[in-house]
Amino acid sequence: MSKIRIYIDEVGNSDLNSSNNPNHRFLSLTGVIFDLKYVSEILNPELETLKKRYFDAHPDEALILHRKEIVNKKPPFERLRDKSIEKSFNKELLSSFEKWEYKIITVVIDKQEHNNKYTKWKYDPYHYCMEILAERFFYFLSSVNANGDVMIESRGGKEDLRLKRSFRRIMELGTHYVNAAELRKRISSLELKVKPKSANISGLQVADLLAYPSRRHVLKHYGRLDDDRYTFNEKIIEIIKEKYDRKGNRIEGYGFKMLP
Repeated sequence: MSKIRIYIDEVGNSDLNSSNNPNHRFLSLTGVIFDLKYVSEILNPELETLKKRYFDAHPDEALILHRKEIVNKKPPFERLRDKSIEKSFNKELLSSFEKWEYKIITVVIDKQEHNNKYTKWKYDPYHYCMEILAERFFYFLSSVNANGDVMIESRGGKEDLRLKRSFRRIMELGTHYVNAAELRKRISSLELKVKPKSANISGLQVADLLAYPSRRHVLKHYGRLDDDRYTFNEKIIEIIKEKYDRKGNRIEGYGFKMLP
């Protein structure tokens, strides 16, 4: 039986007090699903080759792909200030996103709507998103008859403890639609795997690169984002539209979901 891992990256924050701020209204969790054998044999070697080709990455000093630093062309990505190098890198990156074998699940919560809907009892936005994401991951694993686990990048200290507690609570109590016993038949660990950025985890880097475009796509799909610009994100979106998990032809509720 295949062993699967979902690598998760978040965009935004769970602070409900910031829900009326347009820049902080939405929180999203994006999970990128890979077969672990594929990660070892294909994804990791190809990603490391890409880094070496453009950024002179060395094994002694792992170079970690990070979207914000790449977009702003900050060290160690300053070579992208050369337009010809940037064009070549972007082309190869898009080609990799298209050929790599993975599935995406993105959950977005509108914190403002969540705040207005639940005036007395408020479900923590992060936990809510994680519960729905774990549920969708369970459905995916069931559809391919596989087991899997969950990994996220470390945020450090208290934040990591919060993430771990949230995940363990889901695994111990289940979700609204899937009980704990069923979850544990497919999700093999009660514990969330938390790794630091320095660990150079290829799946987490792919999740980091895809999380923002995926969130942008979901917001536009549901009419929550009024932005007609055609950016590099849109080029990524055109590719990942085919990568969302689905049931038959249905993507909504499986590959992505808008809350509440």
